[in-house]
Amino acid sequence: MTKFTVYIAEAIGTAVLVIGGVGTAVLAGDDVGTTGIALAFGLTLLAMVFVLGPVSGCHINPAVTLAFLVTGRMTAARAAGYAAAQVIGGLVGALVVYAMATGRPGYDRTVDGLGANGYGDASAGNYSLLAVAIVEIVATAVLVLVVLGVTGPHSVAAAGVPIGLTLAFVHLLAIGVDSTSVNPARSIGPALIAGGSALSQLWVFLVFPLIGGVVGALAYKAVRPAEAVAAH
Repeated sequence: MTKFTVYIAEAIGTAVLVIGGVGTAVLAGDDVGTTGIALAFGLTLLAMVFVLGPVSGCHINPAVTLAFLVTGRMTAARAAGYAAAQVIGGLVGALVVYAMATGRPGYDRTVDGLGANGYGDASAGNYSLLAVAIVEIVATAVLVLVVLGVTGPHSVAAAGVPIGLTLAFVHLLAIGVDSTSVNPARSIGPALIAGGSALSQLWVFLVFPLIGGVVGALAYKAVRPAEAVAAH
């Protein structure tokens, strides 16, 4: 295994997550509904944790990587490499979803979107920026708290199960609010491709999930203060 293998794993995992989750929302959302989309995200992450966890830890989310940095489980240089790989993977995944979506007669990215996140008029429920900010911070913090809790010094053999279920849960909570981000790398690709309000509002889904990642990390350190580990 080379030193670049972990970054390749993060890029592949993030691409698969976007294809599995965003792809389901774009290509089959009307058929499977909110629950189906939530399960698609959760089950995709669950599978990736089992496949890529032994390689890179399967963060496939800059907010998770930031939490690992805050808790001392990762160096800044390695975290930066992880985040870059995740963003690239997310963009590749979004391009794959877009390529599939354009095969549907009448599809228009400016009208139909690409599973991008949004608030106000871009929100399914017309939720405000404040509501979206709160949802993203809380949902990301919960996800990060679970990830940190089932990995590291007291990791569980089937860590992918609680992690995947938690991602599904937070999607059930937030899809109707802002289509659920909790992951900047999941949001960047669809916003860049869709353009318009998705792109102008992208900052929200970079800033607040990252804040949520820090909140989750601090919550974990508060309840498990003795579990600091050396960065690697």
